[in-house]
Amino acid sequence: MPQGIQLLSGNAHRELALKVAEKLEMKLTDTTLSTFSDGEITVKINENVRGSDVFVIQPTCSPVNHNIMELLLLVDALKRASASRITAVIPYYGYARQDRKVQPRVPISSKLVADLIEASGTNRVLTVDLHAGQIQGFFDIPVDHLYAMPVLIDYIREHYPNGDLVIVSPDAGGVERARAFAKRLGSSLAIIDKRREKANECQVMNVIGTVDGKDTLILDDMIDTAGTMAQAAEVLRQKGAKRIGAACTHAVLSGSAIERINDSVLEEVIVTDTIPLDTKKAKCSKLKILSISELLAEAIKRINEETSISSLFV
Repeated sequence: MPQGIQLLSGNAHRELALKVAEKLEMKLTDTTLSTFSDGEITVKINENVRGSDVFVIQPTCSPVNHNIMELLLLVDALKRASASRITAVIPYYGYARQDRKVQPRVPISSKLVADLIEASGTNRVLTVDLHAGQIQGFFDIPVDHLYAMPVLIDYIREHYPNGDLVIVSPDAGGVERARAFAKRLGSSLAIIDKRREKANECQVMNVIGTVDGKDTLILDDMIDTAGTMAQAAEVLRQKGAKRIGAACTHAVLSGSAIERINDSVLEEVIVTDTIPLDTKKAKCSKLKILSISELLAEAIKRINEETSISSLFV
C-alpha cells in the first residue's frame, strides 16, 4: 500500500473505487454522503485526513450536475480538514463536449466545470480519454490525462487475431484516434463520412476505405445515444463487412441507446467501466465491459510516490 495515501469515493461509481482500492491493497476512507429532501447534498469525512495525500474517485456521469456537486463538496470538506494534497480522479469528465463556442451566446461549459473543480481546492486532476484534449489547458493545476487504449488493445488483440481487421472511425474528428489504434494493431483504417442534420441525429453517407470481407471495429471515445454507431454498422454491413463490432472508452448510453445497440447489426460493443453500467449490462448482452481499475491504481500509486506516469499515457 502506498504511504500517506487515502482513497475516497463519491456515490457516482463506488464499484470502480472499490476495485481501485483492492488493487492498491487498501480500504476506502469512511465517508457519509446523503441528500436532504430539498435536494441539497451533505458530506462528512468520518476519518482523520490531516496531512494525507487524498484521491477522490468520482466520474461526473449521469446525474451529471449532482455528481459534480458531490465532487466539489468532497474536495471542500477535505481542504477544510487539512488534507495535504487533493487529487480529483474523474474517469469520465462531464460537459467535455461543450469545449468551445459553436454558436453565438453559448457558454464554454467544460471550462466552467474546470474552474469550479479548481476553485473547490483540488490540487490535481487525473482523468481518462477527454473528449477534447485541449480541456487540459482549461485548468491551472496539473492534469494527468490517461488513455484507455492499452486496456482496449489487449482485448482486441485476443479476440480479433487475424490480419483482416479494419479500424473504422465513425467521423472525420475521430481519425487521429482510430489511426493510433490501427498503427498499434497493424490494422487497416477506414472512415465513415457522415452529415449531421441536427443534434444527436446523423446521416451516414459513405465509407472511405476497404471493408468488404473484413472484420471491422468502429472506434470512438464515447457512445451516447448510439445513433452514430448503429448507422455506421449498417453502412459497413451494406459495404460487405464480414464482422462488425464497436469499441469506446465511455459508455454514456443515454436515451434509447440500449435499444439501438440491441437492434443493430453490431456483434459486440467493447467499453470500459469509467461509467457504472450494471443496469445497462443486464439489458444488453452485446456489451463487453473492461475495467480500468488497474490503470487508475497504477497512476494513483505513481502520483503518490512522485514518480513518472508518462508510460501510462500511451
